[in-house]
Amino acid sequence: MDEKSSRVLVVGGTGYLGKRLVKASLANGHPTFVLHRPEVGVDIDKIQMLLSFKEQGAKLVQASFSDHQSLVDAVKQVDVVICAISGVHIRSHQILLQLNLVQAIKEAGNIKRFIPSEFGTDPSRMMDAIAPGRVTFEDKMSVRKAIEEAGIPFTYVTANCFAGYFVGGLCQPGAIIPSNQHVSLLGHANAKAIFVDEDDIATYTIKSVDDPRMINKTLHIRPPENILSQRELVETWEELISKKLVKTTISKEDFLTKLKSLEYAEQVGLGHYYHVCYEGCLTNFEIGDNEEEATKLYPEVNYVRVKDYLKRYL
Repeated sequence: MDEKSSRVLVVGGTGYLGKRLVKASLANGHPTFVLHRPEVGVDIDKIQMLLSFKEQGAKLVQASFSDHQSLVDAVKQVDVVICAISGVHIRSHQILLQLNLVQAIKEAGNIKRFIPSEFGTDPSRMMDAIAPGRVTFEDKMSVRKAIEEAGIPFTYVTANCFAGYFVGGLCQPGAIIPSNQHVSLLGHANAKAIFVDEDDIATYTIKSVDDPRMINKTLHIRPPENILSQRELVETWEELISKKLVKTTISKEDFLTKLKSLEYAEQVGLGHYYHVCYEGCLTNFEIGDNEEEATKLYPEVNYVRVKDYLKRYL
């Protein structure tokens, strides 16, 4: 390992994105630590994943969000903390637990970079989002406020649409495998979204860890070839399967009506689809001051193109 590489602690390392961050950190030569929460209990899948990280060279560090001193002790062993705890309501929503982590980082006083759990839509641009989906962005902004008030050096990562959810389902809420028969188009289906392979999200995040250009800035991951509308995504799939799908359209009004009839967690998630697919919230702004675009900063990363991502479903 490169001794100059920062020691990285991944919190939420057994999660959907967390396990990829651990892998990317190890692959990039960082001494890698993975927080092991005693609350994992008898979740055998998570335990075996943690053990596999250990076999790959990571160090497991036991700490709990409910035990302040254990968090401080864990943080003191590293240089950088990356948090990837879940913010997806249909699975679990733990964003505000990071306030405990912020307090531990502040007390430890040794962390040169904190990357909190964001990785989706830029919350600073979503304060007018519809309820209840707005809660996700409000919680993330609460964490940002705490980080900045504590004077902790940070990098915020906005990764837009996880390919597994959006590309796999052709932008249809509740679908994660593309159909060979039918697709529901959201409105005119021409609003541009940004799709990013989950492993690429981890790669770009780890690249930023020791990059002085990213201190106290937001990293936007916007692979130019993956900025597509739902319609363009569907056409890419149709080209791969050499077949036209039967298309129906869900109007904005029908979408919002259905939204109100759902359980809370589903309302939160579908609210995000609304802003991405009907309003184009990911591409209706220019990257500004204190912000950078990942593919420009790290052109050496050969990111996965949407067409290639879709090939796994053939």
